[in-house]
Amino acid sequence: MKAAKGITSRAHPLWVAYIVHRLSGLALAVFLPVHFWVLALAMTDPARLDGFLHMTEAGVVKLAEFGLVFLLAIHMFGGLRLMAMEWLPWSASQKTLAAGATAASFCIAVLFLIKAI
Repeated sequence: MKAAKGITSRAHPLWVAYIVHRLSGLALAVFLPVHFWVLALAMTDPARLDGFLHMTEAGVVKLAEFGLVFLLAIHMFGGLRLMAMEWLPWSASQKTLAAGATAASFCIAVLFLIKAI
């Protein structure tokens, strides 16, 4: 299949959106087992869970939570973008929608960070 005139697959902004969606999914897949392990501490070792929760008050952990919320939001909006590509007719404004989804994800993560601080 031939690419549109002047557009190569890796130069297109939606390719970047695809890569960001994939990488955010991989990062969330790595995070999820750790999250379940910490939740399991509530039943197996409550004192260790309390120590872990106390550690979450550190600034670097709050910054990491900001990153996690950003990954969640960008993965959600990336999934919505993919569904739109599947079900809606193609339009040139999809690049703008992808950029808007990234901006909205960042805003959601910043709001979380402000509340966490």
